[in-house]
Formats: sequence, C-alpha cells, structure tokens
Amino acid sequence: MSRANQKGIALIMTLILIFVLSVMSISLMFISQTETWSSLNYRLTSQARDGAEAGINSAANYIVNSYTEPGGVGDPISAYTTNVSPVTYSGQPVILSANTNQASNYPVSSVQNAFNTSGKGSGSATAGNVTVNYNTYAKLLSMHTAFKPLGSTTNTTVQTWQIVSDGTIGTIRNAKVEVSAILEQHIIPTFNYAVFATASGCSALQFGGGGTTNSYDSSTYSGIGTPTYSATMGDVGTNGNLATNGSPTTINGDLFTPRTGVGVCTSNNVTAWTDSSGTINGSVVELPQSVNYPNPTAPIAPGTTNIDLKNKASDCAGMTGCSYDTPSCAAGDFCLAPGPCPLPSSVTGNGFYPNLTLHGNVHLSAGCYDIDTLAENGGGTIIIDSGPAIVNIAGLDSSGNPLTGTVIALTGNSVSNPGLVPMNFQIIYGGSGTINLKGGSNASGVVYAPNATFSFNSANADWYGAIVGNTLTDLGHTAIHYDRKLQNKAYTLGPWMLDSFTWKKD
Repeated sequence: MSRANQKGIALIMTLILIFVLSVMSISLMFISQTETWSSLNYRLTSQARDGAEAGINSAANYIVNSYTEPGGVGDPISAYTTNVSPVTYSGQPVILSANTNQASNYPVSSVQNAFNTSGKGSGSATAGNVTVNYNTYAKLLSMHTAFKPLGSTTNTTVQTWQIVSDGTIGTIRNAKVEVSAILEQHIIPTFNYAVFATASGCSALQFGGGGTTNSYDSSTYSGIGTPTYSATMGDVGTNGNLATNGSPTTINGDLFTPRTGVGVCTSNNVTAWTDSSGTINGSVVELPQSVNYPNPTAPIAPGTTNIDLKNKASDCAGMTGCSYDTPSCAAGDFCLAPGPCPLPSSVTGNGFYPNLTLHGNVHLSAGCYDIDTLAENGGGTIIIDSGPAIVNIAGLDSSGNPLTGTVIALTGNSVSNPGLVPMNFQIIYGGSGTINLKGGSNASGVVYAPNATFSFNSANADWYGAIVGNTLTDLGHTAIHYDRKLQNKAYTLGPWMLDSFTWKKD
C-alpha cells in the first residue's frame, strides 16, 4: 500500500474524536442542566405545597378559634338552606374566600373581612430564598343545629368545611400547588368509657384495692337480681396516666390515652400506665390527641341555705315542690318535684333547691333539678321514680363563688335506680369541687363533671353507668359496670379534625 494514499488520516481521526467528545460534553451538559431544572422544579413544587398547607392551617385556625357560627343577631340560621350539600345562601354555596379566583358570598361582611385577612399570606422559603404566597377559600359543606350536647341548655351548631388553598411561587420558574382538606367537628358519645379522667398528669385515673370495670346491657336486664356481665367493654380513658395496684384490680376492657409507655410516671414523663399488680384485660390504645369535654351550662344559683331533710314536713319549709309523707309520695319519705328542662331563669318554683342534706329517703322523678350542694347523712337514699331525673349542681358558697371543697357526698347506700338505666339519673356539674359517691346493688347513673375530683369511697360496692371527671379514684373495691347502651344515649362535640387531604400541581 502506498503511504501517499494515507496522508491526512491523523487529522481526520482527530476531528472525528473531537466531534465525538463535543457531542458527549454537550450531552453531559444537557443532562446536568435537566437534573438541575428537575431538582429546582421539585424544590419549588415542595415549597409551593408547604405554602398551600400553611394556608389550610391558617384558614382552619380562623374557623376553629375566631369564627362566629350563624344563629346570632343579623345572621339567622333560617337564612341558610341546610338540607343540601354544600349549604346554600340565596341559592348559592356558602363560601368564605381570600382567593381572587373564587368570590365570597358569606352574608356577614365582618366574617368575610376577617377570613380574607387570615386566608392569605406569604413567607420566605429558606432554600432558594423565594417568597411563597397562599390564598384560600372555604366552602360550607354541611351545617346541623338540632344537636344539644349533654349538660347544655341550647342547641349547638355543627359544621363541615372544605378548605382549598393555592400555594404559588413566582421566580424564573413559577410553581403553583393546590391543596384541599376537610375540616369537621365530630359528634361523639359522651359516655364512651366506664370512666374517663380529663386530667393530663400522673394518677389521673387510679384503681386499687380490687376495683374493677366490666359491662352490661340495661335493655336486656329484667329488673331482678344482677344483670349479665361481660368481661369486655369496661373501657377506661384519661388524658394522662392510669395507676393500678392491688390484686384483683382489673380493667375488663381497653385503656385509652394519648400517652405512651408503661412504667414509672413523673411530671416530665407521663406514661400511659403505671402498674403494681393490676390487670388490663385489653389493650393500651393511643389516642391521637387529648379528649376535650365541654363545660356544662352553669345552672341557676338556687341559694345556699342549709336544709336537712330528716323526718317531718317542716323540713321542707321554704322549698317549693318539697313534700313529706303525703298520698302523692311514699310513706315516711320526701319527694322533690322537678322543674322543666331547661329550668326557667328564676329561683322560684319547682326544681330549685339549696344545700340539701339527706337523712331519709328522697324521691326524684323525670325533670330538672338545680341544687347547690347535695349530701347524705344517716342512711338517706335518693330513689329514682322515673327518669331522666337531671340534677345540675351549682356548687357555690354564700357569696356566690365556686366551692373548692365537697359539693356531692353520697356516702351510704345512697342511690336507688332499680331499672339500672343510667340515663334515668344524671348528675351534671361544671365546677372543680369534689364528688364522693358510694355504690350499691341498685346504684345507677351517669356523672358528667369534667373539672371535678371524683372518688368512690365504698367497699365491695357497685355502680352501674359511667363517670366523666377531672381525676377519678377507685381504691375501695367498687365495681363499675358500664352500660353498653350509653354509646347511643348522650353525645358531645369532639375536637375539630383536618382530614381528607388532596393536592395537585397546576
């Protein structure tokens, strides 16, 4: 082969290699730039979504903490159409908006303006030093007003809102993310547990000395003997810690608490359960958040005169509706006439009674009673003739200030509710005083006192029903029998919940 024919081949190969290397370099640069833009897009999308979620939380915070629900002067509920979803006003969905793409038609301008302030905003993202803006609107999906929580004298409005928030970033590359969530307040059973202690610290709930829980069904009880017990559904709950000690102390059900862990409880480390030879025949269930029981409506102060109901008609002096040993009452017993529910805004007429001490049997019937304090001394028994008999405890001293001492002391065989239907005898108390009860074979009722210190001070006794208190102690071998029918007999408002999150990128 002639060498002359190969002249210039090195130059050609060099040019080809340079071309290949250039293509590879350009490809690498393009890939690197694509990854950079992809990373930037992901960061901007994440930041925009964070901004949108901030808008959701800001709008929810306004609705939960600042918003005034319809029903007041100038905003009657009758102006809304509530049997459709979403709720409408003047034929249009009810909307609060801080988003220029969605008009607001809420009928109260002050609410519109307040939401407009809360429903939009901006903030700086740390990464990239960009500004994230959010704009929200809220649509009223449902509104119910025919609901009266236990202990309340007025109907409560229950709403469900859909909140939609746009998070936007305007830079060399824009980003926009829409997040939607449902904000709703659930209606929950008031008495979902045999006992619930609202306190959040150690020993909020104490069982010892053989104290126990189980359950029964009042609808199947014949009224003769003892009902059939189940070693399940005797659940207990607390926002704090359960302390158990002493065999055969037994919780025949689950423990519900937002706390976790089993062991020593301290103020800096509140565990779910501190056990010394007690038993939970179920599970320790972690609640997603603390349970808040609303304060009951304060009763009309019936006066603080001390009245002893002993053994003569004159013991009823000064109290309308009190009778003794009459044809309409049991022989040798007292009868207290109830007033309507709710009681009128007056301290006259049936249903208003001051500080009562029971030395003899006292009969209650269906209706409402406002009583300042209630005590048993000398074998007296409250006998439920018909129900529901609702006892609202005021718990005030002579100056009208809330008592911090004992407001209820029923320490003998002091309650007889023969049908063992707990809702037939209701004790409602909103103060922080002390309640002492002693059970018996016919002791049945519910106690709703979310701020009170509560104790069973009886040995080998029974209580059929359920209790809500701030702290609760059962150290005297009292058996608390939870009536499973209570799960659909009384209700209260649960906490607001944000759920059903969805999002999309525009």
